[in-house]
Amino acid sequence: MTYILYGDAGSGSGPVEMALAEIGAPVELRAVPFASGAQLTAEYRRINPMGRIPTLILPDGTVVTESLAILLTLVDRHPEAGLLPAPPDPGRARALRWMTLAATEGYPHVTRADFPERFSADPAHATAIRERARAMYRDLWRLVEAEAGLAGTPDAPFLLGARFSVADLYLAMLSRWLGGADWLPGACPKLTVLGQAVMARPAVAPVWARHWPG
Repeated sequence: MTYILYGDAGSGSGPVEMALAEIGAPVELRAVPFASGAQLTAEYRRINPMGRIPTLILPDGTVVTESLAILLTLVDRHPEAGLLPAPPDPGRARALRWMTLAATEGYPHVTRADFPERFSADPAHATAIRERARAMYRDLWRLVEAEAGLAGTPDAPFLLGARFSVADLYLAMLSRWLGGADWLPGACPKLTVLGQAVMARPAVAPVWARHWPG
């Protein structure tokens, strides 16, 4: 029952790999180096036509793309791992709310920051597009810090308080993109506590270290 995960260090494959580690599921990691544009090759696009990472191949051969969809698929396939509260627990809705916001609002800002030339026919606009995307990304995490109900304490560090969930993996890693590791501690102390608690989990720690050395 081995999964195949296509990804790269520091990419959206990180939370997926961490979730698989929490589950204890065997996984074969296949590198798709983002810096070299490997995700845009014809060979990889036959697996993921969007040319994005991550991509997860289920043991039955089903292809799943988009990090949020992959994480929720793993939640459903491995209920014994308790990665999300079961319905109708209101904690499930709360976790899905903030995961979805991070996916739908956060990822577009990252794309604009990484590839600003795609969003204007005028090359002179690239710097302004990149800087605006970075600013809006930081605003998103300030909103999560203020509105998600994080306690930010050692005994309740996670989105659902003392209860760990897959949402914590997602928020911890995505909030550190676009230089978040540098500015987050000063601007978002509760999210910083959440990230530290995620990094300290025994199953997650070695995976985090591979994605974010040091």
